[in-house]
Amino acid sequence: MSPHQHLDHAPLELENFLPYRLSILSNTVSQGIANDYQQRHDLSVTEWRVMAVLARFEGLSAREVAERTAMDKVAVSRALARLVEAGRVSRDTHDGDKRRSVLGLTEAGWKVHDEVAPLARAHERELLARLEPEEQMWLQRILDKLLRDRGNRERGTGNG
Repeated sequence: MSPHQHLDHAPLELENFLPYRLSILSNTVSQGIANDYQQRHDLSVTEWRVMAVLARFEGLSAREVAERTAMDKVAVSRALARLVEAGRVSRDTHDGDKRRSVLGLTEAGWKVHDEVAPLARAHERELLARLEPEEQMWLQRILDKLLRDRGNRERGTGNG
């Protein structure tokens, strides 16, 4: 028996396992976009996602950024520390409450965002161009359906 056969085990067929395939697709697509901005702006994928969220929703807390991106709070915290240190994100206190910080892009952060966002959109267009218009519509519908209850599940109010 070869060392790769496990008669007593039933390993997941990862190549057919949806969460694994979605993760591989996400990592591949993200890295394709990241190759453009990582060297040019010394920006990690996590840092870019944080900046993109803050561009869309100004004034979030670190916890809210982590929730919106479904990223690990520690990774978001590290990314924010680097972005603040680099002068790309500002951190202010909320109504004088030192326990709650309010985050936003600085002028330097907006400059980076406004260079990277069009690259990201172009990469997305390239990716979607591989699909027929009807497939693109179905992909959007399927993703919307699978993500619809995410917020409810996080708060423990979903249906399962």
